Amino acid sequence: MKTVYLDNAATTKIDEEVLELMYTSMKENFGNPSSTHQFGRKAKSAVETARKNIAKQFNVSASEIVFTAGGTEADNLILNNAVFNLGVQRIITSKIEHHAVLHPCEYLKDNKNIKLEFLNIDELGNIDVHHLKELLANSKSKTLVSLLFINNEIGNFLQVEEVCNLVKKYDALFHSDTVQVIGHYPLDLQKTPIDFITASAHKFHGPKGVGFAYFKKGFGILPMFFGGDQERGARSSTENVHGILGMDKALQIAIDNLDNDKKYIENLKKYFVTELQKINPEIDFNGLSNDLQKSSYTILNVRFPVKNDMFLFSLDMNGIAVSGGSACQSGSNKGSHVLSEILNNDESDKTSVRFSFSKYTTQKDIDYTLRKIKELL
Repeated sequence: MKTVYLDNAATTKIDEEVLELMYTSMKENFGNPSSTHQFGRKAKSAVETARKNIAKQFNVSASEIVFTAGGTEADNLILNNAVFNLGVQRIITSKIEHHAVLHPCEYLKDNKNIKLEFLNIDELGNIDVHHLKELLANSKSKTLVSLLFINNEIGNFLQVEEVCNLVKKYDALFHSDTVQVIGHYPLDLQKTPIDFITASAHKFHGPKGVGFAYFKKGFGILPMFFGGDQERGARSSTENVHGILGMDKALQIAIDNLDNDKKYIENLKKYFVTELQKINPEIDFNGLSNDLQKSSYTILNVRFPVKNDMFLFSLDMNGIAVSGGSACQSGSNKGSHVLSEILNNDESDKTSVRFSFSKYTTQKDIDYTLRKIKELL
């Protein structure tokens, strides 16, 4: 049976060059970076070179990059620091954020007396920037704004320049989960002044279990893990040397080939949208995911004109891997919290599927998927 992988917003295939580099590192670079002997120094040097390389991609300094086990840990580290270390008393976010942000925000509200306020969202999943301005203007409490740069389920872009300007005007802090951005779009943090961002290597053809948090210079970092004082005291735990080197390599490959990969994947997504509408003109799209100018070229969230609880299962049985929402929710029967916020009852009752693409997706993959969708409908 043919297999098709269209769940790249959940995780991506590791590049061969990344695998080769990591394999070599595992064989030859096995020292503990905290050790002072030659094997430790070699590992430490490799980690710090990777940190410098990664920092350079975002026009920041190496000291502003903290390696983590992925995007979830990075989000938690930033949010906890904002409260425990930087004196934040209020967090402004939205109800369509990734749970790596929503759940720690709820914890901080319930256990640390942090005021949590949610922005209005329109039916397409856009943040109400005017509401953000009102909230920022109506309180002098130290505030953190936390908003996804690209929504992981519907692919919408945040109006990031407007948010940056408002945050600066009202002397607030700005955290953006950029997991769906890194490796897919250029990001210069001198031109787009976000205070904190997050990344996860497995979203751009790197290994799982490694990512980073960016803290703008001047913000001290209070660790969540204690014991070894690694990462300049920001994160105790022996560094994931091979993962960090793999992430550096994956990011370099992604950025070097960004324009060509973007054009290739955009064409696949555009073709998929056109052909879906030929199958049934009542097929619709959630959020702005079918708009190549206002959503990520890697994500398409499709709403089919039927209710079929077995649709995802049927696609899987035909070898097609997709998602009904965030992969982090795949073990839950609660459905997508993002779609529940933006769809009315009639729309919510229909079957929605997130298709997400990568440079490894082929025209044959798309055609096979279209054929199976037509059969199922």
